[in-house]
Amino acid sequence: MYLIIVRKIIILFSILKGILIMIQTPTPHISAQKGDFAKTVLMPGDPLRAKYIAENYLRDYKCINKIRNMFAYTGKYNNKEVSIMASGMGMASMGIYSHELFNFYDVDNIIRIGSAGSISDQLEIKDIVIGMGACTDSNYVNQYNLSGNFSAIADYELLMKVSTLIPNIKRKVLVGNILSSDLFYVQDESSILKWKNMGILAAEMEAAALYMNAVYANKAALCICTISNKILSNEHCSTDEKEKSFNDMIELALELTLKI
Repeated sequence: MYLIIVRKIIILFSILKGILIMIQTPTPHISAQKGDFAKTVLMPGDPLRAKYIAENYLRDYKCINKIRNMFAYTGKYNNKEVSIMASGMGMASMGIYSHELFNFYDVDNIIRIGSAGSISDQLEIKDIVIGMGACTDSNYVNQYNLSGNFSAIADYELLMKVSTLIPNIKRKVLVGNILSSDLFYVQDESSILKWKNMGILAAEMEAAALYMNAVYANKAALCICTISNKILSNEHCSTDEKEKSFNDMIELALELTLKI
């Protein structure tokens, strides 16, 4: 009798959870309806890059979100349904959108496709870096009230699957540890050299929050970035190039969706 009561409580909880999720969609930040997103979402930071990807790579796509101009699209890539949605800049913005996608829209995989500044001498502009791990100077992890330091890492299955695609990429691709920073303009420039001495390949601003949200929701995430600038030498590509010319990274991520 006790086990029957427990099972009924579990079933009731699942039903109530489903109802709650339905009530929470659309959210204050995403106007899409339940079911509008594919199971895998590619997330560039720039809304215009999301638009560019949809227009140039997806078939039969439709726009499913325009709130705050954070464009989201769902369409077909080689007959596989995939969604593209901008994350905005920084871990606060990524934290909001990835949380809602994982927890309210039943998204299983988020692949960040963004730009990063190289720290390692091995990376040149337009090379690709894949974040196996994401160190951070952010306090985002504090919400979990852990008694030690948390290592934000990519999903192993996604990482292994993308590794099989790397030989097809003409540009250099490095896999390793990256830095997710709250700071774009760093006052203490010596801090970058300290991260370099610890083997950090590049810096960006979103991956750590994405990885934390994914593991907490029992979902999967990966960060793939194109090098848009070299932090220590102050070299950089143009804004237009950042928006439209990161095709190697985009195609790598899209091909990865076919393996998921």
